Amino acid sequence: MSAGLTVRGLDLSRNGKAILHGIDLALAPGRITALLGANGAGKSSLVLAIAGVLPATSGAINLDGHSIMGLRPETIRASGLAAVPEGHQVLNELSVEDNLKVAGSHLSRAELRSAIDVALGTFPELRERLQARSGNLSGGQQQMVALAQAIIAKPRYLLADELSFGLAPVVVARLVPVLQDLAAQGVGVLLIEQFTHIALKIAHAVYVMERGKICFSGEPRELIDNPAILHSAYLA
Repeated sequence: MSAGLTVRGLDLSRNGKAILHGIDLALAPGRITALLGANGAGKSSLVLAIAGVLPATSGAINLDGHSIMGLRPETIRASGLAAVPEGHQVLNELSVEDNLKVAGSHLSRAELRSAIDVALGTFPELRERLQARSGNLSGGQQQMVALAQAIIAKPRYLLADELSFGLAPVVVARLVPVLQDLAAQGVGVLLIEQFTHIALKIAHAVYVMERGKICFSGEPRELIDNPAILHSAYLA
């Protein structure tokens, strides 16, 4: 059985409009892979398609050698893939603690307690806010809750969409090492990041999207040495 998350020839259309065109992408365990591109390039749609939220038109998505194409989002999540959507999304009306419990609803009571302890060990800032309404948290705290939810799901692969969206640089600096720690533990991370310098600094591999297509795949150093490639994609 081959390890990794692979996307092959993925097409996606919405309301009769083609969004993704023949996407090929691979995510390896224990590595951070950056996905870059301008707003509207199709990055978030790709994440939602992999996570089962948007039904792909054609192509293949395999998780450790098993097809997850067409599966329900909760089934895909239980298979070992967690997505953190753009905009630090949490269940606003629930407390922080209840948000964490919902993320581990598939676990036994003992497993859930252990998973929450691990998540709070990663984000000790949340311990004193466990009973707070999640909608009252700051954007940075909400992103911590969203990442904590993903950690509780014990994923082998994590898709982080615009981790730094709307957050102060000091908060981003707090969150980025969490992704690095997860990768060091063997989790494959796909990082969509508006701050390209952050992504290129921590990624092992990088893809660039332009108008629903992959226009570059390779190592971060190639883009650092040849910034015109990235510049062209953002101006397309």
